[in-house]
Amino acid sequence: WDADSDASGPPLDALEQRLKQATTSMEDSDDDEDLIEKEKRKERERLAQLGKERAERERIQAEKMAELRAREEEMEQQELLVAQKREEGKKRRLEQEKANLAARTRDDLRCPIVVIMGHVDTGKTKLLDKIRRTNVQEGEAGGITQQIGATYFEKKTLLAQTAKLNETEKFNLTLPGMLVIDTPGHESFTNLRSRGSSLCDVAILVVDLMHGLEQQTIESLQMLRSKGTPFVVALNKVDRCYAWKTCKDTPIRDALKEQAEGTIQEFRSRAGDAKIQLQEQGVNSNIYWEMGDDDWTNSDFVPLVPTSAISGEGVQDILLLLCQIAQRKLWKQLMWCANLQCTVLEVKAIDGLGMTVDVLVVNGYLREGDKAVFCTLDGPIVTEIRGLLTPPPSREMRVKSEYIHHKEIKGALGVKVIGNGLEKVMAGTPVMVVGSDDEVEDIKAEVMSDLTRLQEKLSTDKKGVMVQASTLGALEALLQFLREETQPPIPVSAIGIGTIHKRDVTKISIMNEKGCPEFATILAFDVPVMKDAREQAEEVNVRIFTADIIYHLFDQFTRFMENLNEKRREDAAAIAVFPSICKILPQHVFNTKDPIIVGVEVVEGILKVGTPLCVPASGGLHVGVVTSIEQNGREQETARKGASVAIKIVNEQNPTITYGRQFDASHSLYSTLSRASIDALKLHFKDKLENEDWRLVVKLKKVFNII
Repeated sequence: WDADSDASGPPLDALEQRLKQATTSMEDSDDDEDLIEKEKRKERERLAQLGKERAERERIQAEKMAELRAREEEMEQQELLVAQKREEGKKRRLEQEKANLAARTRDDLRCPIVVIMGHVDTGKTKLLDKIRRTNVQEGEAGGITQQIGATYFEKKTLLAQTAKLNETEKFNLTLPGMLVIDTPGHESFTNLRSRGSSLCDVAILVVDLMHGLEQQTIESLQMLRSKGTPFVVALNKVDRCYAWKTCKDTPIRDALKEQAEGTIQEFRSRAGDAKIQLQEQGVNSNIYWEMGDDDWTNSDFVPLVPTSAISGEGVQDILLLLCQIAQRKLWKQLMWCANLQCTVLEVKAIDGLGMTVDVLVVNGYLREGDKAVFCTLDGPIVTEIRGLLTPPPSREMRVKSEYIHHKEIKGALGVKVIGNGLEKVMAGTPVMVVGSDDEVEDIKAEVMSDLTRLQEKLSTDKKGVMVQASTLGALEALLQFLREETQPPIPVSAIGIGTIHKRDVTKISIMNEKGCPEFATILAFDVPVMKDAREQAEEVNVRIFTADIIYHLFDQFTRFMENLNEKRREDAAAIAVFPSICKILPQHVFNTKDPIIVGVEVVEGILKVGTPLCVPASGGLHVGVVTSIEQNGREQETARKGASVAIKIVNEQNPTITYGRQFDASHSLYSTLSRASIDALKLHFKDKLENEDWRLVVKLKKVFNII
């Protein structure tokens, strides 16, 4: 190619084409480079934004944490302040209590609190009625005391009652009065009794002169001695002695002077028996007027007072004796103290007053308008006392009569408190009042200190019956009985106080769905049942057992459970197989094939009619089922270890099985056990088998390879 050549031609066109392509590709690569830079820049910006956002979040988080820490510190400070205030309040309270204790004098005694204890039907309430000259007994279900009752005897009542005896005794009565708690006598009320016992200063232990010491009397005796409570023994029903001449309401010594020699001898003999029985329990005792000065100073000696709750002989003696013991022996603990010592006896709804709390004020004052702290399962409640009511003197708090309103109550006295929010107050808990110098938190903590113990009593199970009672005291007694005194214990899944409504029935009917129909039951003590609740119960298959006397409830439920268990046993009898090993007696083979009748000796266990027998040595050969057992020509249902009996064996599946062919006397016959039969035994017949029978079950499990 030279300069003169033509500028266009194929070679030159191709060159231009290649140059164009090269230029275009260079431009494209420049564009690509710009895009990458753009992407990088975008990513950098995005990361920068994320960094900013994160920094902002961390700043907000740090601020929140700082705020939280500041709040926590503030709360800690407040808690510390509250705790400090509480401690200061406690310190002030304890100092005040100490000062109040130091200020006590012998001239200012409070009423002694007397408790009446003893076996059911010994005449406790009758005796109290005689002292009070009223009749609570007739208002009680079955004549048995059901709740703690508190009765206040004024000083003039005591003086009037003991006037005749005091003509000879010449005792100077300085007590302001006497407060008597009438505790129930039946054993299911150990709970209330121990509450009564722990509240009392001195006790009357009522013993039936005709029957001597009975179960509850011994129990009450042990309780009083364990608590170190002084007591007198009332030998009641002295009027039951042969040919007793009634001397109404006279001192016992005057009454005994009127009796014939034979009556006196019987009384002496029976009183002697009671002394011996008390001696067996480790208690020295003597007829009180025969006790010497040494016996009186020796605190181990217990005075015996013969009484008649019906005609009143000896009642004066017991009253005067209690006053003498209180003034001579107990004056130190009876010195009145300004520290409030107050315990809840019962919580009860009263028409026109709403929920009220019966309390026993032992020491101190309770005033209308006081800020009182009560203990409930949901924590302490602070409420203003809107009213303080007492029954007229010598009437019981349980018996509805006109109440007297008070502005102020001085211990010891039983009083009914009216206030708001008292529904959940627990019986047996302390009541405290927030004074002007007191810290509410300190008082709350003090009141709640006993709650743990009570909560343990009221802890409820997942499966179990429902228990409904009129008062918390009765509820506690019921729960204690069901959990501790019944064998096996009856589980409780729900509790309530007051009338039974439709919602209660619905609540417990869930037990049917849980597969525990026996627990779809309400045990109702001394509470009404609404009509719609009864109708609902019939619809959803819930049983409601009602009674006015606690142990009647237990009897009803126990009877129901026995019938149910009996029915279950009958249903399980077809599955349950009792363990046994039998040796065939070759000299007593009566029939060799269907039915096989042979004499056997029961080597181990229990052989019952209906037991399937097999020969494990022959690969578990099924011999048949025992259809009858005979001993000495008499048919029987069972034969125990060591018995020699004739048995009839029927094999419906294989009637050709023959003794002497498939099996003989060299083979032992075993009960055919299975996992299902062992489970049925455990569930329904546990009490029918001895320990050695259970050992045989374990042995047979290995024989039949049962896991």
